[in-house]
Amino acid sequence: MLDIGILQTGAVHVSIYPTISESEYKFILNDCEAKLIVVSDEALWKKIDSIKAEVPTLQNLYTFEKMLGKIHWLEIINAGKSSDEGVWQMRMDAVMPTDLATLIYTSGTTGNPKGVMLSHSNLVSNFIACRDLPPVDSRHRALSFLPLCHVYERMLTYLYMYIGVSIYYAESMEKIGDNIREIKPHVFSAVPRLIEKVYDRIINKGKELTGVKRALFFWAVELGLKYEHGNRNGIVYQTKLKIADKLIFSKWREALGGNTMCIVSGGAALQERLARVFWAAGMPILEGYGLSETSPVIAVNLLGDNLACFGTVGTIIKGVDVKIADDGEILFKGPNLMMGYYKRDDLTKEVIDNEGWLHTGDIGTWVEEKFLKITDRKKEIFKTSGGKYIAPQPIENLMKESAFIENIMVIGESQKHASAIIVPNFAHVKSWCEIHKVTYTTPEEIIKNPQVRDRIMKDVEKVNAQLGHHERIKRSELITKEWTVVSGELTPTLKLKRKIIEQNNKDLIENIYSVDDEK
Repeated sequence: MLDIGILQTGAVHVSIYPTISESEYKFILNDCEAKLIVVSDEALWKKIDSIKAEVPTLQNLYTFEKMLGKIHWLEIINAGKSSDEGVWQMRMDAVMPTDLATLIYTSGTTGNPKGVMLSHSNLVSNFIACRDLPPVDSRHRALSFLPLCHVYERMLTYLYMYIGVSIYYAESMEKIGDNIREIKPHVFSAVPRLIEKVYDRIINKGKELTGVKRALFFWAVELGLKYEHGNRNGIVYQTKLKIADKLIFSKWREALGGNTMCIVSGGAALQERLARVFWAAGMPILEGYGLSETSPVIAVNLLGDNLACFGTVGTIIKGVDVKIADDGEILFKGPNLMMGYYKRDDLTKEVIDNEGWLHTGDIGTWVEEKFLKITDRKKEIFKTSGGKYIAPQPIENLMKESAFIENIMVIGESQKHASAIIVPNFAHVKSWCEIHKVTYTTPEEIIKNPQVRDRIMKDVEKVNAQLGHHERIKRSELITKEWTVVSGELTPTLKLKRKIIEQNNKDLIENIYSVDDEK
């Protein structure tokens, strides 16, 4: 409601994550010269109030929740009721499609965030181009639980409203499961990390089964991992899939409300195995690709024959142009391309060339001449001292298929070989220890246990066997500190802040490679 109200008055809406640090709040609020702020609860109010004196442009701080001594946001509504109707109608009529609508500060993996300037037409052109992509209409329900300050969920909200889909907002991240069972959504969006966690919970439930039920469960999972689009698996496979669907996959769908027509995934790379299993289970994941700078959708996998391809982000949406540069970088041009970075013409010129192409920073290629495949981030590719290039993201995604690995970062810039810092999934490690009669005390102690370390390294070696010799992880170190948005190692969209993780683990990294020097 606030978003639509701001946009109708011609004011500029700056949407901010509630999880960032006070220093980031201070930077953003001063950079955009914020005048009015509305926060949800007392914790956020205190955060902003503590830096209010350092934001000279700030006039008022409102709250959504009613709190003693705080200004409630309905006071804005009440003030509007007493104003001249002609004035606000005039303001609405004065809003032009090319006007600045919003600033979205990119979380950024290094340095201060940049304010992406999006016009009204940037946003509108994107949701109109995506109008026919999801298989839903005014009869259907969507569950929304990703942050609305993220351009991805925000654009989907506009799209749902445009189509007439009923939107239900999850009460909290903890209650998503209950909310799904309650409203039985036909569609919802998620980032890959959430899909991974849903899959892990399903697999853990399967491990609790015994005998024939357990065998059938994992037979169905293995079958799902071999799923191909367009009935390419053949009649025998399809017959087996029908049996698996009746016995196993129908229960998965029921756990997600029973009505799921599709799940929209974006924000990061989705593991191919997850896409295959969910498609096999009758809950197709439509993986897409985009940036804050592109309002955001550039490409997406679709339902229908020859409209989806595993391991890719799908086909390019209508009305935009994409090409691959000589060095493999994905270049973009279209009506949803940002106006530029706020107050940063220098940075704008760095990413948008003289011909109007946005240099996305992503490396990609074409599959079957129409599906876009992202292979890595241009700036994240590093070179070993032997002159070999390594793209860390694909390796990390393969490693995270292990139930033992919560997070991982591949390192090795200017070093003899690639290594990795691994954050174990301690919940899974604890379960494994119970089954194998290994005493579990604390995370700090358990990562030193040779049995636990050997089990995790077994999965690392399994992935190593799939990699080129120069890409293989030669040394790995386990750490107990979980990487989070709050602690600063992850962006709000759960991407690794590599420079910060490297800085926080400087001694560990030096130790990894000092062993080589000693040898």
